[in-house]
Amino acid sequence: MNRQVSIGIIQRTCSAHPAENLQTTIQEIRKVAAQGAQIICLQELFQTLYFCDVEDHANYDLAESVPGPTTELLQSVAKELQVVIVASLFEKRASGIYHNTAAVLDADGRYLGKYRKMHIPDDPGYYEKFYFTPGDLGYQVFQTKYAKLGVLICWDQWFPEAARITSLMGAEVLVYPTAIGWDSAQDDATNQEQYDAWQTIQRGHAIANGVHVVATNRVGLEGNKEFWGGSLVANPMGKLLWQASGGATSQVVAIDLEQSDYYRTHWPFLRDRRIDSYQDINQRFLDEP
Repeated sequence: MNRQVSIGIIQRTCSAHPAENLQTTIQEIRKVAAQGAQIICLQELFQTLYFCDVEDHANYDLAESVPGPTTELLQSVAKELQVVIVASLFEKRASGIYHNTAAVLDADGRYLGKYRKMHIPDDPGYYEKFYFTPGDLGYQVFQTKYAKLGVLICWDQWFPEAARITSLMGAEVLVYPTAIGWDSAQDDATNQEQYDAWQTIQRGHAIANGVHVVATNRVGLEGNKEFWGGSLVANPMGKLLWQASGGATSQVVAIDLEQSDYYRTHWPFLRDRRIDSYQDINQRFLDEP
C-alpha cells in the first residue's frame, strides 16, 4: 500500500511587523498548496522576530489567545485550500500566563487543538523561561485528514523521551516548528558542530521510532543571532529526503507513510524495547549509593 502525503515546509525571515509576517506566510501557504502540499508546517513563532533574545515585558503584547484571531484566519485559509496547517503562536492563556503553542488546523478548517511546548530553554539569547509557562497539556497527537501528526516545538527536539512518547501515541509524522541559530560572532567550527548535532538528533528520532520527521526552522540575522535554516524532512530510517540551505525557501516533499511499517518490521526497535527495565527513566539523575 502506498500512502503518499505531500508536506509543505515554509522557511523564511521575519520582520518586526506581525501583520506583515502573517500575510507573507499566507502567501507562501498558497504557493506550496498550489504545488500540491497537503500538510503545511510553519516555523516557530512565525509572526514575530524571535523576541526571546531579550527579557522585555513589552514583548508580552505580542501574545494572543489560541484559538483566536490568527487561528481563525488560518482556519479559513486551510478550508479554502484543503490543507492542514501547523502554526506556532505566542499564546496568552490568562493574565501572567503565556505559552509557546502550536495550533493544528485540519483541511476542512476545523481547529483540532493545540500543543504547548513542554521543554523551555534558558540560555544566552534564548530567555524563554522569562516568557513561557511549561506546557501542561502533555504530549499531543492530532488525527488530520492526511496523517496523524505528533507536534513538538524546537527545544523539545533534543529530548528522545518526547519523540518516543509522541510516537507511542500513534504519531505517523513528528513535526518540529523551530527557531535555532548561532551567535553571529561564533567561530565556524563551533557553528558546524552545533548544526550537525541538531540535524543528527532529529534523524535519530526518526530511526529510533520508525517515523518521518519534519523540522521547519527560521532564517536570517536577528540582533546578534543568525538563524541557520536547514529545515529538513527525514524518512523513518533517518535518510534526508530534503534539506534546506540557509536562505528563505519553501518546498513540497512527498513522503510515504507506509514506510513506517516496513522499517519497523525490518528494524524492530519497538518490538525489542525492554519496558520492564526502564523504571529509572523518570529520575532526574541516578546518584551513586
